[in-house]
Amino acid sequence: MEDLLERIRSSPQILRGRPRIKGTRIAVHMILEAMASGMSVEDVLLQWPELSVQDVRAALLYGALATNYEWIPLG
Repeated sequence: MEDLLERIRSSPQILRGRPRIKGTRIAVHMILEAMASGMSVEDVLLQWPELSVQDVRAALLYGALATNYEWIPLG
């Protein structure tokens, strides 16, 4: 699971520090909201072709851990 979290980054200079997929300006919350609205993983990948299935899984994992009230360090 730590390998997945390595795909998530946060920097105050990019998206005001919101967690995002490494190397992109696609915020984790955008992926989570898209999937919550009914988009499938395949739909998300069509919407943002620069993402991989692993990136989507990383966003889901980050969301799960964030709601577990754990502090998640980001690089």
